Amino acid sequence: MSHWPEHIAARTVHRRKGSGARTFSYNVDFVMIDPKATTGPALFSRNRFNLLSVWDRDHGGQRGSGSGLAWAEQVFNDHGVRSEQILLLTQPRFLWVGFNPVSFWLAMRNGALVGAIAEVNNTFGDRHNYLCVPEGSVISPDATLSAKKQMHVSPFQEVSGEYLFNFNILTEKLSIKINLSEDGAGFFANLAGHRAPLRSRTILGMLFKRPFGALRTIVLIYWQALKLKLQGETYRPRPAPPQEEIS
Repeated sequence: MSHWPEHIAARTVHRRKGSGARTFSYNVDFVMIDPKATTGPALFSRNRFNLLSVWDRDHGGQRGSGSGLAWAEQVFNDHGVRSEQILLLTQPRFLWVGFNPVSFWLAMRNGALVGAIAEVNNTFGDRHNYLCVPEGSVISPDATLSAKKQMHVSPFQEVSGEYLFNFNILTEKLSIKINLSEDGAGFFANLAGHRAPLRSRTILGMLFKRPFGALRTIVLIYWQALKLKLQGETYRPRPAPPQEEIS
């Protein structure tokens, strides 16, 4: 089935627990695309330079040289997830700049979520993917899926603990929650927003309200890291990334 690209004007909330506890939130623009679709607004492109764009090489497999949908299809097939459609929820590139702390591959069947992959990137050039599959036939909004933390993300946290994922993918809106449990520390993150068709006028509006797209995200990450450093939090050097690309 064809899927016109969607805009998710989302709000993300991050709550750090334990030492250096703090909460911050900001608005962010995601798109949700069907990688098989060939239609979209004039100011958005797939695998081609534009004001906003999504490139296969940015997703699915090795960072910077990914294979996009083909990789996601293979992972889902290898783990018994049978879907009618696979969608990619991600922050698009703004001109030539792109960075995604996390993107999501969403496997859909009969309008329901039947599998998900959280594609996590850090600012050190590493990537690890967390596969979420249901115990039953679908991932319901009240289901909690767990995965052991495998990759260094924040230099102010250990590579330990367990991620708990909750997905609520509805026709008109979505919400994804990630809770890291880590011996009294960890963090909670939530991404929530309404789904709407992506139009060129929407793109111009979002760039006026939240200019520079992914570059803004990078600046916000480093700004929060600087605050933690200035308040005396321990900086942990980057350990070697995991050998496996998915867990």
